[in-house]
Amino acid sequence: MIEIQTEIASAIKQHRDEIVEFIQAVVRLPSLADNEGPVQKLIADKLRSLDLYVERIPVHFEKIKAHPAFCDDGYSPDSRYNILGNWQNEKAGKSLILNGHVDVVPTGPPENWNESPWSGALIKNRIYGRGSCDMKAGLSAGIFAVEILKKLGFAPNGSVQIQSVVGEESGGCGTLANIVNGYTADGAVILEPTSLRICPIQSGALTFSITIHGRATHAATRWEGVSAIEKFELVHQVIQELEKDRHQSFHVQYYERSDRVAPINIGTIRSGDWHSTVPEKLMAEGRLGVFPGESADEARTALEEAIGKAAGQDKWLAKEPPKVQWIEGQFESGQTSVEHPLVKTLLGCHESVTNDKGQLEGVTYGSDLRLFTNYAKIPTVLYGPGDVRTAHSANEYVEIEHVMTAVDVIANLIVRWCGGTVG
Repeated sequence: MIEIQTEIASAIKQHRDEIVEFIQAVVRLPSLADNEGPVQKLIADKLRSLDLYVERIPVHFEKIKAHPAFCDDGYSPDSRYNILGNWQNEKAGKSLILNGHVDVVPTGPPENWNESPWSGALIKNRIYGRGSCDMKAGLSAGIFAVEILKKLGFAPNGSVQIQSVVGEESGGCGTLANIVNGYTADGAVILEPTSLRICPIQSGALTFSITIHGRATHAATRWEGVSAIEKFELVHQVIQELEKDRHQSFHVQYYERSDRVAPINIGTIRSGDWHSTVPEKLMAEGRLGVFPGESADEARTALEEAIGKAAGQDKWLAKEPPKVQWIEGQFESGQTSVEHPLVKTLLGCHESVTNDKGQLEGVTYGSDLRLFTNYAKIPTVLYGPGDVRTAHSANEYVEIEHVMTAVDVIANLIVRWCGGTVG
């Protein structure tokens, strides 16, 4: 074990430039939703070059829409596809999925970026560009972990499957398609940017809209009307109070801040059509956090009841109650026991590679982990390079040293989890 660990570390140093160049190449291919085809082709070509058995899995909504975890993300229901790279073996070792998504979020105003959002620029040991952190570097780390082991002549006893999926950012249709098609394993690692922390617990995130009706009138006689904006202020105050109350009633381990496990955020507000008119309608959209161990229905009920109670105490809103709708991404919470052998093995690999004690942590964002744990019953851990705080931001980047460490740890995980031989 020590000998191959040393060989892995040496091989990674030899292939450092190749790893960096590949990440730059995938970042330079814009892969917003419905436009993942070019980057998936690049991934498929890379996997074929490693002599893996490559499959193209269509993401057809007709096949997955009956599944309870399905979210219609509003994008193409039949033109997107996943790429799977299979390193197969018939021996009796444990199997492993390495999962990563190639879809990215919009870049925002280009003037907020120092370089093009698709530059893949290499500056001071960082790779910049949309998707560099979230999560093309992580997926690349998984691919190169397999490549390094193959170059060393390692053959796993169990199978390894690399999953390059679409649709994660908007609800998880890609990973769900793999699950519905029957792909499974004894364990899975999703190579999300966790700052190399071992994260077997994730909060959920439910997207919602609130519609509030007022009564329009001329601003000069605004007291004759009812401002939807002012009524929303009452609702927003209740939402903020609900967030505090919920955190006081749930007690979850392994989170950095116990008061920030399942935040509630209002992301967009649209109201009014003229500066001199009392606004008669407001629509707000937001995100409701779901605590680990809490069902999505329980979280939805908590928000609906809090808003309903507040509306009942206001004369206008009692007659014109706010309408809450659940839209787009509906990410349940999910978790794998911190005592599971996959978690323990990943911790051991991280510690042996870095000489630092691995840190267990729960994450506050939704991910495809909940699909694996809740529906495929596959123990799953989030682990990968990059700081999630830079994801979705202008000047998104990933540290190259994080990537190299991730390649090293994942390669060692394959050796320990799957078993195998060299030569």
